[in-house]
Amino acid sequence: MRRRHSLRFRVAFVFASFGAVLSLLLSSSLFIFAKHLGNQLVNETLRAELEDSVERYESTPSFIPPNTTSLKGYILSRTGSSPGIPEAVKNLSPGMHSVRVNEHRYRVLVAKREEVSYFMLFEIDIQRKHEAEFAGLLILFTFFMTLASAAGGYWLAIRILTPVTRLVSEVSQALPSMSHLPLSKLARDDEVGELARAFERYVQRLGEFIEREKSFTGDVSHELRTPLAVVIGAVEVLEQDVSLSDKQRERLDRIKRSALDMVEMTRVLLLMSREHEARPDEPVCPVGLIVTNAVEKHRDLLNGRPVELALDLKAEPALSVEQALLEIVVSNLLRNAMIHTQTGSIRLILERNKLSVSDTGIGMDTTEQSRVFERYYKGRQSVGFGVGLSLVKRICERYGWSIEIDSIPGAGTTVTVNFSPAAPA
Repeated sequence: MRRRHSLRFRVAFVFASFGAVLSLLLSSSLFIFAKHLGNQLVNETLRAELEDSVERYESTPSFIPPNTTSLKGYILSRTGSSPGIPEAVKNLSPGMHSVRVNEHRYRVLVAKREEVSYFMLFEIDIQRKHEAEFAGLLILFTFFMTLASAAGGYWLAIRILTPVTRLVSEVSQALPSMSHLPLSKLARDDEVGELARAFERYVQRLGEFIEREKSFTGDVSHELRTPLAVVIGAVEVLEQDVSLSDKQRERLDRIKRSALDMVEMTRVLLLMSREHEARPDEPVCPVGLIVTNAVEKHRDLLNGRPVELALDLKAEPALSVEQALLEIVVSNLLRNAMIHTQTGSIRLILERNKLSVSDTGIGMDTTEQSRVFERYYKGRQSVGFGVGLSLVKRICERYGWSIEIDSIPGAGTTVTVNFSPAAPA
């Protein structure tokens, strides 16, 4: 995954890039201008010296051209020539040239008047050296401008983002029980203040929504428990009737068991609607016992079908989890396997860190596997309401477990719940 840099770093990087580009353009312009100005001064000096030499030679043929460290002049004519004219200069055409003589670089101006050729040479080694030094200074200037821009950008980002960072800190520490956030000190007359006020309004609406949800779940739980208690009480009274046949008692037992399951389910759904926080006193639940009870409890769902139901307890782990939630996970996975398996086998394997439920049922294609945990999603041959597996997924996410499905159409399905993230007690 590509790593995203912080906003401070990005602001500093933008400032540094802007400073680098601006200083580079400025330095390049200064260097080009300085070099052009130096060349212009050399050219003007050569023209002035050449014109002066021409005038003097025409008036005084014995005139000797200048011969200094940086400026040298030569005259070439049929009657007499200056001694030591470099060979690289003699054959140059009239105009401005750059040549190298004895490891030295010269700017050469050549002029021809009648039958006389005039050469004026200006050594430019010192000029090139000064240009290199000036270029080094400009590079150093560009480097320090880049650093200064980055530092300025980072400082500005800190000044700008400090209120945002404080706002993030306050919001991240907010609890679901809070009806408002203490953001009054951040409610300034700027964009950050407007954002803080928007968070205040949002948290207030969220608190009102949570209160309504709590009231709803509490009322539903209370209203369902009363009629269920009546049903259970009526079943217990009927169980005292000695005239009931064994078949009738079996049916009463199923009614009572279903009512008790509904009471437990109501408690579990109420528990799931609340935010989960790990508690040191959370009960330790024996997974092997839960799986064994679930197998015996749901064995009747096979209805005499030629399906082998096998349980393999390779380990007896214990997890810090609400027993009712673990029962829902095991029961839903087992019921799904039984509903979709007409012949063959259903096998439950419990290991130290995982539970696998395998069947030889109808299986699922890739599309069904990708959507099987969606709420209210029903497969092509599903007979339920599409809630069971989504509830299993929510419970697994609640405790940090992972759930995987491996299925082949027409060959069967294997569902594996990994308890590894929630280490067994």
